[in-house]
Amino acid sequence: MRKSLLSLALAFAAALAAAAGASAQKPEPAKAEPQKPSTPKAEPLKAAPPKVVELKEAGLKELLESGSVAGRPLLINFWATWCVPCREEFPDLVRLRSDYPADKLGFALVSLDDPSEIEGTVPAFLAEMRAGAFASYLLNADDPDAAINLIDPTWHGELPATFLFDRAGNVVYKHKGRVKVPELTAALDAALKN
Repeated sequence: MRKSLLSLALAFAAALAAAAGASAQKPEPAKAEPQKPSTPKAEPLKAAPPKVVELKEAGLKELLESGSVAGRPLLINFWATWCVPCREEFPDLVRLRSDYPADKLGFALVSLDDPSEIEGTVPAFLAEMRAGAFASYLLNADDPDAAINLIDPTWHGELPATFLFDRAGNVVYKHKGRVKVPELTAALDAALKN
């Protein structure tokens, strides 16, 4: 009986060794961890590019009269995407716009870019500059000299050009070239007091 117990123990040990060797060769399949439902990553909302309205001479005249009709001063900046000083002064204009409530001060941007850019380069640049709060136009005048004279007969179309009209529609500040913020702020404050 001893022999048979010994044989049985040896057989059992051999079976255990074989089983251990087999499990060492074949790894057990890894248990899959429960998958967490994937939440789609929220993409940042892209603001629609600002609307740019085509402006002819009659529309420009209406724009100039809009400040006096609304009983508030009106600041108009003439610019173009290809004009380096225009591009450089845009952050200053955006900051100024945020400093004055829209119901107290009208503020318009008039692009002198090619009319073909009204749905491309011009609104893309305005969006990049975060200038969506501005009334934005693209001047497409049949007679550019007549349009310039509507604004100010001493202006020859240099860019950038900034004009401030008082509540009565009179030019009370004009600047050709990049604006000087303290000078423009003083003019705006004075126009708002009157």
